[in-house]
Amino acid sequence: MLRVATQTKDDTFICRLEGRFTGEGAEHVRVLVTGCDTKLNLVIDLTELLFIDAVGEDVLLFAKKLAGKFVAENSYSRDICERLDLPLANNDNQNLQVSGNGKKNGHQRPANGDRRRVVMKREPGVGSA
Repeated sequence: MLRVATQTKDDTFICRLEGRFTGEGAEHVRVLVTGCDTKLNLVIDLTELLFIDAVGEDVLLFAKKLAGKFVAENSYSRDICERLDLPLANNDNQNLQVSGNGKKNGHQRPANGDRRRVVMKREPGVGSA
């Protein structure tokens, strides 16, 4: 599953990708960045990507041609940027985050110590003997 969050902040269009950047989802992002106002700087945050396929790589190379810059704050996203020779956003842009998501990576707890309980539903007939 792919989650895409966008925000326009100052003169920058920020596109934050989370999950699996593959196939049809990647093509939707291509359409999204193609329709972006050309006066805005394009920044794509790859930090929360879990997997990318050839279609996703093609979309990132397309965004690079549109003068896109990339945020990569973990080893997987940095490896993607290195392999595809994607330009990293400067330090000022690395701190840009899409509203509603204050985490820097997927492992950080909320600042107020709030822990959420996750309840997983069991499908009928699964796991019962």
